[in-house]
Amino acid sequence: MPYLMKSKKKFIVATLGCRTNQYESAAYAKQLREMGYVEAGKGEPADLCIVNSCTVTEGADRSSRHQIRQLGRQHPDAKVVVTGCLADRLPEEIGQMEEVYEVVPNKSKENLLKQILPEEELPEFAIDQFGGHTRAFVKVQDGCNSFCTYCIIPYVRGRSRSRSMEAILREVEALIANGYKEVVITGVNVGDFDGGVKPPVPLSELVRSIDQVDGLERLRISSIDPDEIDDALLDAVINGRTTCHSMHIVLQSGSNAILKKMNRKYTSQMFVEAIDKCRKASSQFTFTTDVIVGFPGETDGDFQETLNLMRQVRFAKVHMFPYSKRDRTRAALYPNQVPLDIINERKQEVLRLSERLAFDLRSDYVGKTMPVLLEAKEEGGFSGHTENFLEVLVQGEGLKSNEIVQVELIENTPKGLVGCVSK
Repeated sequence: MPYLMKSKKKFIVATLGCRTNQYESAAYAKQLREMGYVEAGKGEPADLCIVNSCTVTEGADRSSRHQIRQLGRQHPDAKVVVTGCLADRLPEEIGQMEEVYEVVPNKSKENLLKQILPEEELPEFAIDQFGGHTRAFVKVQDGCNSFCTYCIIPYVRGRSRSRSMEAILREVEALIANGYKEVVITGVNVGDFDGGVKPPVPLSELVRSIDQVDGLERLRISSIDPDEIDDALLDAVINGRTTCHSMHIVLQSGSNAILKKMNRKYTSQMFVEAIDKCRKASSQFTFTTDVIVGFPGETDGDFQETLNLMRQVRFAKVHMFPYSKRDRTRAALYPNQVPLDIINERKQEVLRLSERLAFDLRSDYVGKTMPVLLEAKEEGGFSGHTENFLEVLVQGEGLKSNEIVQVELIENTPKGLVGCVSK
């Protein structure tokens, strides 16, 4: 193939935002390596820089612009190509930045290299590695049909569409062959997965199929709405061979009034029912979530309902987002925008409470022995996660990354549990 004749040019792929972006960036890196490129080391000049941008908040916009400018300064002779959601939302503005060689919209994302280089034939847009991580994110779906009133993503990612079961399973097999023990199913709205066929393939069937792939040791679902956890999916997770008893279930607000204004498809009661159903099936089931503070019209009472629900659930981790006005969304036109100082106060209160509740949750596990996947070298040992996604610092000698070991949990700290390898 012609792309195999490429000289050893160097590339950088910079990623901002969601796990879907992380997956796509890994696919660019794989394509480039197969075309003869090598990743630029620290301080080495690159020939091609790809910025996979994010626009979910104003902060994400700033970070994306900063990354573009920084790469332009550090690699003045490189082609700096910008794709992702900020590039899709503001193509003219990004295209006018002096550092930018070309802007590629999300709809053309998978053909970016064909457009830029150009090449008639490209390696498949898929992954068999995921950076230096021990877990790999596999994109099963893209786009969203929900049109939540605060969210720009349906406008920049398009309508929901799913990958085929065959392509997903082929990718999972390649990752396992390269040593990955854990796979995380990800997408813009994973609950919309349908296999791209009619009749649709339910998410539960995808979970069961991945669960049976030889060599896989852990399988997670990255993010899902509470109304999408049906009996079939819960059964697949609870009774799977490798499925983890933890889930990222999206909350956003504990107030039904705010959820309705957000155009979310569930109530706080439905959220709690989903939590209770999972915990009834497995007492060690844990949960992470997303919370938005300062949505237009959010009163002190609405905010307290969010805090009360957090106390009721005791999340292992809360991803907190201050509301950020996005042009083209309905919420940007809503009255009663919450002042920035109040948003900041609520942000800090959520962070303090989430840390305290996560600490309390972890305390229940001190004295237990649990398997931990070792991920990153730390002072005094390796950091990793239990099957139900509790963070652990494992102390000891002779440990190595991407190894699952039985760990006695001996202490709880503000940063996570501490344990030693069980004898």
